Amino acid sequence: MPKQIYTKARIADQGKPRIIIIGGGFGGLEVAKDLKGINAQVVLFDKYNHHTFQPLLYQVATSGLETNSIVFPFRKRFSGRSDFYFRLGEVNLIKPEENIIETSIGSIHYDYLILATGATTNFYGMEEVQQNAFSMKTITDSIVLRNRIIRNLEFALLTDDNEVMNSLMDYVIVGGGPTGVELAGALAELKNHVFPHDYKELDIRQMDIYLVEAGPRVLNGMSQKASDKALKYLEDMGVKVLLNHAVKSYDGYTVTFTNEEKLISRTLMWAAGVMGNPIHGIKAESLGRGKRLMVDHYNRVKGYNNIFAIGDVAQMEGDVKFPNGHPQMAQPAMQQGRLLANNLKRIFEKRDLKPFKYKDMGSMATIGRNRAVVDIGKFKTQGFFAWFLWMFVHLISIIGFRNKVFTFFSWLWSYFSYDRSNRLIIGRPDEKL
Repeated sequence: MPKQIYTKARIADQGKPRIIIIGGGFGGLEVAKDLKGINAQVVLFDKYNHHTFQPLLYQVATSGLETNSIVFPFRKRFSGRSDFYFRLGEVNLIKPEENIIETSIGSIHYDYLILATGATTNFYGMEEVQQNAFSMKTITDSIVLRNRIIRNLEFALLTDDNEVMNSLMDYVIVGGGPTGVELAGALAELKNHVFPHDYKELDIRQMDIYLVEAGPRVLNGMSQKASDKALKYLEDMGVKVLLNHAVKSYDGYTVTFTNEEKLISRTLMWAAGVMGNPIHGIKAESLGRGKRLMVDHYNRVKGYNNIFAIGDVAQMEGDVKFPNGHPQMAQPAMQQGRLLANNLKRIFEKRDLKPFKYKDMGSMATIGRNRAVVDIGKFKTQGFFAWFLWMFVHLISIIGFRNKVFTFFSWLWSYFSYDRSNRLIIGRPDEKL
């Protein structure tokens, strides 16, 4: 019988304090980057070996970008750091009383622990929906969804049954936030500019794209003007927007709403909310709304002195502007990561800590070519200039020069050609429909 490959994380004790970061998303990556030069051992745990630029996952799912345009290896990002260690593994349990984490590759001691585990999709207790819907949190999720979108049309060619054909060609997106709006817009562009050339044997006009929102408007977190404009853009592109419609159930074929209306579709994409992704071992009284960890103004988890939480998994107490926690977006995570790195240095230097103050950088969403909405404080714009701003902000935020170049030229090609070159099915040909 072969020996077990690993029994422990194999990180030598150097006699320095050990700072463990769990999760390499926006917050985790920022704190790891800004801890450079600290007199400590910095260890990053993640179940993937790369950072994913999640705001553009929908573009991978809709064939707009290659997968390697929005991922970047952790080891390459920190290759010049002698004080940095990366371990590929999943953290299963925290033992705060022993300052130990239990992982899929063994246990390891920490002096300071940073939880940057992000968020997971919130299905609000609807298990049937969870089993049958598609979500987008990882690059794998995007590939699976892209497979489904393209394979549906391949199979639609093979049936004479109109109901079956429509169930394959109709797509339902639940959630009218930025992710849902951007996904609906990208699908509409495929329908209007790409699929009619790829699938000449199909009447692509029969392809329906539904965007479903439980509230009275899309982009509820943005201004009314941005919401109204986004709705107009979507409807002009042929998206059927259903407001005040809450999903009751979905069995993989029939979408049932709370008002008992129904839609038939084999593909339901869930973008209706997220919840914190804490790790077992933190006491229950430290948990707040939506499974987020309650933290003070220094991002210390309630009830602990050496455990911190940042980003989507953290709910900061005492901010009157955000009583339910800061938005679960990249900017709060990155700002908290930078401040926490600075505060850890202050702890080592025995200096007073700085409290966190969130600087709202605004919100934006793109609905398609030359169509976007931007709210930055009192500055609000829509249309081409907003679309240009959206592209610029996302392009400079992508990690890695090569990734920026690949993304830029992919967008440039799509803009002038109306083409999406990455229309590939990657996976098993017997994938269930």
